[in-house]
Amino acid sequence: MVLRREPTARQMRLGLELRRLREAAGLSAVQAAGLLGVNRVHISQIESGVTGMSEERLRRLASHYACTDEEFIDALVAMATDRTRGWWEEYRGLLPTSFLDLSELEYHARFLRHVAILYVPGLLQTEQYSRAVFSSRLPELTSEEIELRIQHRKARQAIVVPYEAVIHEAALRIRVSDRATARTQLDRLLELSEADHITVRVIPFDLDGFASASSTMTYVGGPLPKLDTVVRDALHGAAFIDSEAQLNTYRTGFRKVEAASLDPEQSRAFIHRLAKEL
Repeated sequence: MVLRREPTARQMRLGLELRRLREAAGLSAVQAAGLLGVNRVHISQIESGVTGMSEERLRRLASHYACTDEEFIDALVAMATDRTRGWWEEYRGLLPTSFLDLSELEYHARFLRHVAILYVPGLLQTEQYSRAVFSSRLPELTSEEIELRIQHRKARQAIVVPYEAVIHEAALRIRVSDRATARTQLDRLLELSEADHITVRVIPFDLDGFASASSTMTYVGGPLPKLDTVVRDALHGAAFIDSEAQLNTYRTGFRKVEAASLDPEQSRAFIHRLAKEL
């Protein structure tokens, strides 16, 4: 099988889950290789996402690892056998890999949640707002890079799964550009918040109970809770978090954020008041 030069985050996640199953079974890579009739290097390549595997081999491995969670195995099989070449692939080699990995995660997501503190979430941004954000990046981006990022972000905005964004008042008030851009962005939020699958909540400055819920994050729901992913902004790209302990921490964090926010109707009224001030 041809080795992948650049496995995606989803492919690496599949390999990681297989490694977790092997380690839970108390088997070494050498032992697993013997059970499958391959060498240890091949097992390492599977677990690092460098090479794929067939459904038959994956189910054999799961059986050797004494995994009886059929729903989980089916989800892994779906990941292993997916041959989707998504729209984001046209940006490979043009944008950072983390941009493409995030797009792939969103494409396969069952639901999306976002907590925004300083900027309106990318999936809800207008083109003018996105342009202002990308134009302010350091080191500075070329005009070509800015256009690529804007087009990529616009393509990501075709949200079809349930999406909930909790946005702090700071993000709504900070003017990334001029007054007209700010007003247009608030109007866009009001428009999107009317969609059945999009929920927008606001945390005003004067609302109590925010101190324990002050972390920006994107929570991507997988086919099963154990296959969820949290995406955090990092210095060079994005960090993808998938350990069960950390996922539980972020689930708790989002519930706290939700509890510290206005309900959707109150949030729309709040955004409308801000728009009228401009």
